[in-house]
Parts: sequence; structure tokens; C-alpha cells
Amino acid sequence: MPLALLALAVSAFGIGTTEFVMMGLLPNVADDLHTSVPTAGYLVSAYALGVVVGAPLLTALGARIPRKRMLVLLMGLFTIGNLASALAPSFGPLVAARVLAGLPHGAFFGVGSVVAARLVSQGRQARAVATMFLGLTVANVVGVPTATLLGQHLGWRATFLVVTGIGLLAMAALAALVPQLPREEHGGLARELRALGGRQVLLGLLTAVFGFAGVFAVYSYLASMSTEVTGFSETSVTVVLALFGTGMTLGALAAGPLTDRALRPTLYGSLAALAAVLVLFDFTVHVKWAALVTVVLLGAVGFMTTTPLQMLVMLGARQAPTLAAASNHSAFNLANAGGAWLGGAAIAAGWGWTSPTLVGAALAVVGLGVALLAGLLDRGEEEGSRVVAGAHWEHVPQHQDA
Repeated sequence: MPLALLALAVSAFGIGTTEFVMMGLLPNVADDLHTSVPTAGYLVSAYALGVVVGAPLLTALGARIPRKRMLVLLMGLFTIGNLASALAPSFGPLVAARVLAGLPHGAFFGVGSVVAARLVSQGRQARAVATMFLGLTVANVVGVPTATLLGQHLGWRATFLVVTGIGLLAMAALAALVPQLPREEHGGLARELRALGGRQVLLGLLTAVFGFAGVFAVYSYLASMSTEVTGFSETSVTVVLALFGTGMTLGALAAGPLTDRALRPTLYGSLAALAAVLVLFDFTVHVKWAALVTVVLLGAVGFMTTTPLQMLVMLGARQAPTLAAASNHSAFNLANAGGAWLGGAAIAAGWGWTSPTLVGAALAVVGLGVALLAGLLDRGEEEGSRVVAGAHWEHVPQHQDA
């Protein structure tokens, strides 16, 4: 494994920690800043908004910047956003800081995915992308539970100070380990925009919005379901979150080789399994041991969708993939915000704490339907533009980054 992938994974670890830890810290933040938990929930949406806006904007602004330099700059902005979060004097500035921290998220994973795929040989690109995503999953196994405990005992500000330190470490790793990579001739923003408008890319983004929303319809309220329905104590929530992260790690490990071998079947299977597990969770959430097993399965099948979705849009825009890859993370965060909103709406409507499971299952089914439609349309594409079984890049003319 190229050491550069380790640097990307460390960066993803920091990003994953700050993205997901807020779910566990909402009661602490709400209490400290004298607001309600539902109002504090806007901090989750604020980060997602930063990702949605920042992914295409920063990718476009950095279209001519060498990729290694762009990665370091994006991680620098991420670090500043987390420092601002730690120092925010009140709720309003904290919302703004969360938006700032989210701005580089999508652009980083867009550029990072392209870099990861370029570092390895044909037939291993999905595994390389999945290796970078492992940083996100390890964040949910180690980073989020640890940061949640830290926030509960030392205050939520300490959590963001630690993430700031991780950001500085990631910047150093990127600067030291990522090589100067060749970039495509005639890259530019216009070409990236044309590639983003491709039918398979747009359908891939739509699949991500609906399919991954099913995960966040439940994950956003997993802590509350664990205490209110399953009967776990507040301190046990960190174990539940760690098990979800363990499932994510298993899903990421499986998704890489499966996607390299058969991209669309991996996507179809993971979305179908996600819908099934969400329905199952509606029953198992009432029994502690069964709920914990289902949480692991939910993390696994939910995150197994991310690598094929990322490769799908990158291959659909293979001549200029960076903006498409970044926009996929805008789609993931639209799924985050939309899933959380729909799950919350179901609870607010009086349907009960478990209602987000069925909402999530319905969203996963819609995502599967879009994915199947994209696969059928792909069969009618010209041979050179199809996204077929394996995730392979076609050759593109390149020259060295400055």
C-alpha cells in the first residue's frame, strides 16, 4: 500500500470524527449554550450545508492547483474550522464555524479519491479509494466514541481542540507522503462541468442522495433510540456508536475488492441489503443483543454503498473526474441532511422513536430503483462510455503537476 494512502486515511479520520461526533455531543452543546437539543441539531445540518456548498465551489476554484497542494490547503481550512468551533463564544458563531469546517470536506474527498485511484495499478482503484474511506470508518470505531467521552467529561470544546490537532498532523502527513502526481491535459473547469453533466454521473449522484439518506434517517437518532427504546444508558451509547463504526469498517473492507470485480452488482446488493436491515432493525431495536448485532449490520451494508457510488461517478466522468467525485460528497451530505430531517419529521409526527427505520428503508428502495434505472440505461451507451462490471480507468493524456 502506498504511504500516500495512509496520509489520506489519516485526513479522512479527522474529517469523519468532526462530522459524526456532533450527534453524540448534541445534549452537551445544548446544555452549555442554553438551547434545546432539536435546535442544537442545526449544527449537524450546518456541517452538511458546508459540504454541499464547498464541494463544487472549492473544487472549481482549485481546478488549476496541483492536487498535492490542494489537499494540504483543504486540510488547512478544515483545521481552521475546527479551531473556530472550539473557540466559538455562542451558538451563532458555532453554527458558522461548523459550516466553515464542512466546506473542504467534499472537495478533499473528491481530489483525494482521484489521487488514490492514480496511485495504484489497474483493477485496484476501488480498493485504493476504499482504503482512504477506511479513515472515516475508523473514526466511527475509535474517533467518535473517544471524542464523545472526551466531550462528556472535559466539555465539547476539548473535542474540537483534539480534532484541530489531528488536522495539523494530517497536513504534515500529506505534505510528506503524497507525491506530485500527473494531471490530465486540458483539465480545467469547463471540462469538469461537462463531465459532471453526464447522465450516468447525475444518476449516480441521485442514487447517493436517496440511498444514503436511508442510513442517516436512522443514524441521526441512533443515540436516542438506544436510550429511549432499547434501554441502554447514556454512557453505553458510545459502545453502540463504536459497533456502528465497526460495521462501517467491515463494509469498507469488503466494498473495495467487490467493486473492483463487479461495480453495479455490489451497489445493487448493498442497497437491497440496506433496505432489508433497516426493516429488520424496526423489530430488533427492542432487544439489546439483537439491536447491537443489527447496528453492526447497518453500518456494514450502509457504508458498503459508498465505494461503488464513488467509483460510479468517477468512471462516468472518467476524463475529468475531480468535480464529479467531490459532488458525490455533496450528494452524501444532502442525504445526511435529508435523511435526518425525514427521520425527525416521522418522530415529530408521533410515529414513535423507531419510525426512522421504515423511513430509511423506503429511501434505500428509492435509491436502488434509481441505480437499477442507471444500469439499464448504461447498456444503451456506446462501448467506450459504459460503466461496466469492473471499476477501470481508461487512459487519459497526462503531464506532471507543477
